[in-house]
Amino acid sequence: MVQRISGTPGTLGADVPRERARTAAETSPDNPWPLSLLSRNIKTYIDRMSAVWIEGQVIELNRRGKASYLTLRDVDEEMSLPVQVWNSVLERIDAPLSEGARVVVNVKADFWLKAGRLTMRANDIRPVGLGELLARLEKLRRQLGAEGLFAPERKQRLPFLPNRIGLITGRNSDAEKDVMRNAALRWPAVAFEVRTVAVQGPDAVPQVRAALAELDALPEVDVIVIARGGGSLEDLLPFSNESLIRAVAEARTPVVSAIGHEADRPILDEVADLRASTPTDAAKRIVPDIHEERMNLLQARAALDGAIDRLLRRESEALAAVRSRPVLAHPESMIGTRAQDVEALRARAWQSGSAAVRHASAQIEHLRTQVRSLSPRNTLARGYAVVQTADGAAVRSSAELAAGQAVRVRVAEGGFAAQVTEVHPEPDHHTAARSGTGGEPA
Repeated sequence: MVQRISGTPGTLGADVPRERARTAAETSPDNPWPLSLLSRNIKTYIDRMSAVWIEGQVIELNRRGKASYLTLRDVDEEMSLPVQVWNSVLERIDAPLSEGARVVVNVKADFWLKAGRLTMRANDIRPVGLGELLARLEKLRRQLGAEGLFAPERKQRLPFLPNRIGLITGRNSDAEKDVMRNAALRWPAVAFEVRTVAVQGPDAVPQVRAALAELDALPEVDVIVIARGGGSLEDLLPFSNESLIRAVAEARTPVVSAIGHEADRPILDEVADLRASTPTDAAKRIVPDIHEERMNLLQARAALDGAIDRLLRRESEALAAVRSRPVLAHPESMIGTRAQDVEALRARAWQSGSAAVRHASAQIEHLRTQVRSLSPRNTLARGYAVVQTADGAAVRSSAELAAGQAVRVRVAEGGFAAQVTEVHPEPDHHTAARSGTGGEPA
């Protein structure tokens, strides 16, 4: 299309036919769009958008004449959206809509040309019923359980006596008072690091997550308690929020869930390292009872004293038994016994030695008798004599001598020299035997 631009003659703004830009990208400082054209194009584009169903939580509701205005907040993140709704739409809802309600809304974007304002118009609103919420929670519970977030081996053990306890609870709530009072009654020196947050409504999840992250980063905090004093299913929905559950599962510090009463079971109870039925029960389970511990200490000391007494008595009796043995009671008796043994051995040795000496003496005497009986001197004593030549050789035959030869004669008592005067030949032994003659001593 051709557009005429008016202006002072001779200037840039002179009436010059110009073709209008067909798209926003073709516009320029010299060829801009009229505001009305941009607004119509925006409205045309937005009108072509389809209606969409969204889920959120009502955090603000203002009723006016024919139309009302409400603000929806995302159930998981810190995002909100203003929505216009005709009162006729609100009247179709069975129960009156109130702040905090969880709803599903069919919205359609609308652009007001005169004001240049984009609004979201609600065509239908449906509250999320209790049955549907329970079904969603059960589905989420099964999903997280299948991922292993509830496995017992993932749960951490609580310290016996925490250095400092992190407490996440409502502002000036009964749950805060119950936990702190009962914990102090059990252990007066207990110390808390408290973070007060919203425990219901759209602000609960982001505030609880932020407090959890802050306490988990403190090295002096040994355990974290998330406490609330019960409530309806809708009030406890933040403690079944998936993002909060995963944050608790990733926490390095042990987390105790103390949400509501015994019958209340949000998903937080499943993922927490310890589930307490009430805030009071949480206080009893995170710190020991000082009176009970003192009693246990007294009992342990008594048991230890008894064990030591029994040990000393047993060892004393054993020592007395050892000391009463004869070897320790009368140690000289052992020496006396050994002295008697030595004396007996000495007597036996003396007897054995004496017998050996007597036996040896008898043998010597016997041998002496034998030697004497065989001695040539005994033969000489019977009258025999030994004749020796000058060189000392014994004369055994008369043939060895010659007349006039000097000899020496040895008798039993001494000896003498002699000279052979006559030599007789050796007699015939056979003849002598037959004649019955015998030899005579020399």
